[in-house]
Amino acid sequence: MEKEWYVVNTYSGHENKVKEKLEMRASSMGMEDYILRVVVPESKEIDAKGKEKITKLFPGYILVEMVMTDEAWFIVRNTPGVTGFIGSSGKGAKPFPLTPMEVDKILGSMGMSRLDAEADLKVGEKVKVISGPFEGMFGEIKTVDIEKATLEVAIDLFGQETTVELEFSEISKQ
Repeated sequence: MEKEWYVVNTYSGHENKVKEKLEMRASSMGMEDYILRVVVPESKEIDAKGKEKITKLFPGYILVEMVMTDEAWFIVRNTPGVTGFIGSSGKGAKPFPLTPMEVDKILGSMGMSRLDAEADLKVGEKVKVISGPFEGMFGEIKTVDIEKATLEVAIDLFGQETTVELEFSEISKQ
């Protein structure tokens, strides 16, 4: 199964507490390989007095990167403060994950990426282009530039291998 991002509804104002509880539960139950990252979407701004102000982008919601197994789903749903998943019809139905573009937009506004470049993107791996002029094409990673959040991918363009530079947000792993 593949890791994907899901939106979890929490009590408003308790997002950070739920994040801590969920991370502790995942650790204590040995589910770190299934519940990977928990993010409270927030933005940091500097006010007129020079103080840093943190604003929740989506009050009452957190993002969870996880592999959707029955056990991981149960752990997240039954964490104190969680009221449910967004994208589930209820009645025991598992939720739909966010699309890579939605995740990139949310995490990008926080200066984060859905892909862990050092762990997820390795030279020689196959990727799919999900946006831009080469959308729908497949290629092989030739170089990864973590600082610029770009990579060079060799794609088959009219029967000839062509190297193009893409941003992390424009690709998904195979």
